[in-house]
Amino acid sequence: MKLARGIVSEQRVGGGCINDGWRVELADGGRAFVKTRQEVAAGEYETEAAALRWLAEPGGVRLPEVIEVQPGLLAIEWIDEGSLSPDGAEELGRGLAQMHAAGADAFGSLPPGAPVSDLRIGPIALPVEPYDDWPSFYAERLLMPLARQAGIGVIESVCERIDDLAGPAEPPARLHGDLWGGNVLAGADGRAWLIDPAAYGGHREVDLAMLRLFGSPSARVFAAYDEAAPLADGHEERVGLWQLFPLLVHTVLFGGGYGAQAESTARRYAG
Repeated sequence: MKLARGIVSEQRVGGGCINDGWRVELADGGRAFVKTRQEVAAGEYETEAAALRWLAEPGGVRLPEVIEVQPGLLAIEWIDEGSLSPDGAEELGRGLAQMHAAGADAFGSLPPGAPVSDLRIGPIALPVEPYDDWPSFYAERLLMPLARQAGIGVIESVCERIDDLAGPAEPPARLHGDLWGGNVLAGADGRAWLIDPAAYGGHREVDLAMLRLFGSPSARVFAAYDEAAPLADGHEERVGLWQLFPLLVHTVLFGGGYGAQAESTARRYAG
């Protein structure tokens, strides 16, 4: 591989489910994490780079700096890992509230500069376009396409009721979009970083619901968020509704028990 800042050495590290990852020592003394893949979709890494910049813009949470992006390669700032401290958890909650409040142009809008019109989570590409209302976007662009791929018919009943289920209307929030615990990285200083975004304009409760799905972080995160930006009444009853999206993603990607979990969750909202 080649980078504009020059490479002194490179070492193979974990790169996630579909990418190859490298720790790279740069000629100017810096370090980078480089992800590569032979058959990366056109614009995928450029879109991730745009998302990292967009989410970092409000200054609420830390995201690694984009060092360089090429077709088939993304180089970002290297992060030395540690454990999330109590202060770091509270800072993360407040920071997520600030990031969400920075907003988006519409529901379904992608980060400025993204060269694609698909929302990508791993190998899944969901065609999106701006919507004025969140319930319609969630049902039509996120849930139903995945439900068809997963073969879970009860999701359609949920979508028919989505206007009644979605809670009070809110403006579009600036979402990370794939905010499970593995994408919250604790630095050596105990503070949080967010990585691997699938960013778009959406409902802020979605990020928080996903954060609770696969190994929740400290309760301090959610308490600090609610203190900074209180959630609407009934948000606890909507957690499963928003978790349907990542559950369907996992069903399509991995099968196994995720389909049963998605169906069971959907039946709670199907009426």
